[in-house]
Amino acid sequence: MHTVVVGTSGVTASDVLAVARDGAPVELSGEAVAALAAAREIVDALAAKPDPVYGVSTGFGALATRHISRELRTQLQRNIVRSHAAGMGPRVEREVVRALMFLRLKTVCSGHTGVRPEVAQTMADLLNAGITPVVHEYGSLGCSGDLAPLSHCALTLMGEGEAEGPDGVVRPAAELLAEHGIQPVELREKEGLALLNGTDGMLGMLVMALADLDRLYKSADITAALSLEGLLGTDKVLAPELHAIRPHPGQGASAANMLAVLKGSGLTGHHQDDAPRVQDAYSVRCAPQVAGAGRDTVAHARLVAERELASAVDNPVVLPDGRVESNGNFHGAPVAYVLDFLAIAAADLASIAERRTDRLLDKNRSHGLPPFLADDAGVDSGLMIAQYTQAALVSEMKRLAVPASADSIPSSAMQEDHVSMGWSAARKLRTAVDNLTRVIAVELYAATRAIELREGLTPAPASQAVIEAARAAGVGGPGADRFLAPDLAAADAFVRDGRLVAAAESVTGPLQ
Repeated sequence: MHTVVVGTSGVTASDVLAVARDGAPVELSGEAVAALAAAREIVDALAAKPDPVYGVSTGFGALATRHISRELRTQLQRNIVRSHAAGMGPRVEREVVRALMFLRLKTVCSGHTGVRPEVAQTMADLLNAGITPVVHEYGSLGCSGDLAPLSHCALTLMGEGEAEGPDGVVRPAAELLAEHGIQPVELREKEGLALLNGTDGMLGMLVMALADLDRLYKSADITAALSLEGLLGTDKVLAPELHAIRPHPGQGASAANMLAVLKGSGLTGHHQDDAPRVQDAYSVRCAPQVAGAGRDTVAHARLVAERELASAVDNPVVLPDGRVESNGNFHGAPVAYVLDFLAIAAADLASIAERRTDRLLDKNRSHGLPPFLADDAGVDSGLMIAQYTQAALVSEMKRLAVPASADSIPSSAMQEDHVSMGWSAARKLRTAVDNLTRVIAVELYAATRAIELREGLTPAPASQAVIEAARAAGVGGPGADRFLAPDLAAADAFVRDGRLVAAAESVTGPLQ
């Protein structure tokens, strides 16, 4: 596993994923250490002057008008962490907390925060030791950044509160730090504020959602192609020349993926067989348009994430000319908006997948398939309730698509009178992405069964590879009713861990 080196110019999405999900070690570059030391000299010089400087020698937020004497400043920094570590509710996932910590370290290493090099090194030491602070679901309004979640992380740096060790057991942070030879930090001027004033939680969740959605959009193209085969649809609507005259990049990529999966199919183009059709239903025919719009939304969100990954988000910031200036760069609106956009796109992708599944199960619209794909309809219910489950997931995703960023609730005695709610947008997107995986898994389950029920017709080689891989993974095929939950769980795992995409790509080559 490669070491992720943190410099002054930001990090990449792959860096975040490596640290958050894979446990990659972290190292500070020499450039970052030098920048940290230079910025700290500026803060120390300002701290020695009698003039009040926000975040250095004043209170915070609505209490910024009070000048704090030198003998109280260490207590001030310690107190802001303790008081702001006020989260409630269930614990946040380990990968989210690791992303949060790593991205705060990224900003600290920019040289714009005034934090001492030893504090940054301790942050890296925590990540490398696998110590994960306990962070709670509720406490962030997304402005000034993710205050409560970041404060719980800073509390662990101080050797206070609780954290999860590398063994997954939650224990007092002081014990974990001592076991790993990590000295708790005693925060000095501005350092407490610098550790908890950023969009790191919502950004980390955005980066991970984008990685998951890359896989899920390919997966959805594959299952849409399988459903088209199962319904004896036509692949003529996927022709490149049709999509070239409406040149949305995502639409073209989605159509190309479906066409690649369907290459060599003996099930497509049967419109005039037993039940003449002029054209397929929207859920089949417009699959590239819907998935493509979502792909383009992902592309926009990735652009925002890349800009944010290159940013130094803090207030106040240390500028190269020696000024320490207040600003509003901690506001989460840019990230919050795209988190909400992605939840909308994910809900629509799930919705169209559910409509295809329902069509496969309805004997009046499936063009010759048995009711609910049952073995002996009436005695067997087939996939009737699998579609209920899928529909419940889609309905939940529609609720999750309601934008969090359209809301704002004033805080801090009206000093923070317009907030982004970006953390909330990120939390609901994680649930939406999780549910989208399950929705695609149900479509996969139905479509593969439908194809196998088309006796005498040969599916595309890529489809056959998917079916064989799914069956080997425990995703059951046609037959009499059985306990269905294990089959659906196997389908979920097959989509979630990328085996669906890998199976298709073993024939098609890399999909877009």
